[in-house]
Amino acid sequence: MSVIVKPIITEKMSNLEEKLGRYGFIVENSANKVQIKKDVEATYGVTVESVNTMRYAGKAKRNRKTWAMDGRTNSFKKAIVTLKEGEVIDIYSNI
Repeated sequence: MSVIVKPIITEKMSNLEEKLGRYGFIVENSANKVQIKKDVEATYGVTVESVNTMRYAGKAKRNRKTWAMDGRTNSFKKAIVTLKEGEVIDIYSNI
């Protein structure tokens, strides 16, 4: 079972990829750093040096006219993976 949900493709992450060799992924909420490291290494065939994780809570959505609560956005967990010097992941090949 894969713990990676999808890669993060934004301008900010593209800058991190080019300058520091770091890649971002949305992962399962229950995944730990060891599972994320093993999954990235198995999926992309690279060597992972470190994994940093962050949890994001869902934000409240409000109606613009009445300011009543309409619900929440989804919460998610993000992982920033640092690769060994000189290794790259071609994320854009699957798009």
